[in-house]
Amino acid sequence: MEFRYLGNSGLKISELTYGNWLTHGSQVENDTAKACVTAALDAGITTFDTADVYANTVAETVLGEALKGQRRASLEIFTKVFGPTGPKGHNDVGLSRKHIMESIDGSLQRLQTDYVDLYQAHRFDYETPLEETFQAFSDVVRQGKALYIGVSEWTAEQLRDGAALAKEFGVQLISNQPQYSQLWRVIEAEVVPTSRELGISQIVWSPIAQGVLTGKYAPGAALPAGSRATDEKGGANMIKRFLNDEVLTRVQALSPIAAELELTLAQLAVAWVLQNENVASAIIGASRPEQVHENVKAAGVSIPAELLTRIDDALGDSVERDPARTLESSPKSREA
Repeated sequence: MEFRYLGNSGLKISELTYGNWLTHGSQVENDTAKACVTAALDAGITTFDTADVYANTVAETVLGEALKGQRRASLEIFTKVFGPTGPKGHNDVGLSRKHIMESIDGSLQRLQTDYVDLYQAHRFDYETPLEETFQAFSDVVRQGKALYIGVSEWTAEQLRDGAALAKEFGVQLISNQPQYSQLWRVIEAEVVPTSRELGISQIVWSPIAQGVLTGKYAPGAALPAGSRATDEKGGANMIKRFLNDEVLTRVQALSPIAAELELTLAQLAVAWVLQNENVASAIIGASRPEQVHENVKAAGVSIPAELLTRIDDALGDSVERDPARTLESSPKSREA
């Protein structure tokens, strides 16, 4: 495992982060979830990402139990705040001071830790003044409940405004967590250049495009039983944008490139996002320990420039590049 600095900070994180969205507390049993965390630790992964909204707080509880007994200073634990939690009342969502201050305490209790290394705004809140949000974040840091501040799926303009306020309040905004993969490159035109300027790194989610880049979905074939595409708890809705024969055919064309590097398609996909110097870490998830063992083989891989060009040629215009798609990630109201 290799390690990279997170933003313009002295914090190093593993270039693969273990994340438990759509798995812990929902798709897999707790014993299996703990086995996956153990596999991640055994592979040298030290960075773990979750959110209070995952499985309505249960994912944090499962991760806390799985990490119990580990040396805390040897881990980087990340969580997020924004999404509706608990009974989902009118103040159980968003980035208000009330929700942030109450949510951090709940997250720490579930994670069984005194602090998180990174506390992230899971989305942009259009209904709360940004000053209020960053004042609350700065207080969380000063109370010792979080060491650094990050965001997720913010636009370049939002990152610029957030970084300015963070500096004003004396805290560091060091990360953004966007979706990024060979098929979803919407951050490249605006978010990445702005982040480089501001000293912000990307911690990217869905590097294998919810499983499409593994090659297991074949054009014209039935969806594999038990796959994310058949999961009605949320996975199917996320993956459907990629499930068309043109995209799936182009993904199959990546197989010879992966073979040249002695990688699987999934390993190629994870290694590909790590070629971007602004990416500090790629988040991988797993529903069984074997998936962790396979994904970690993407760490430390260098893809030659000519193969990166062949990947671009193979995928062609099936790649989504429109930076405006990031705006669609954050609901314009808390009722959305």
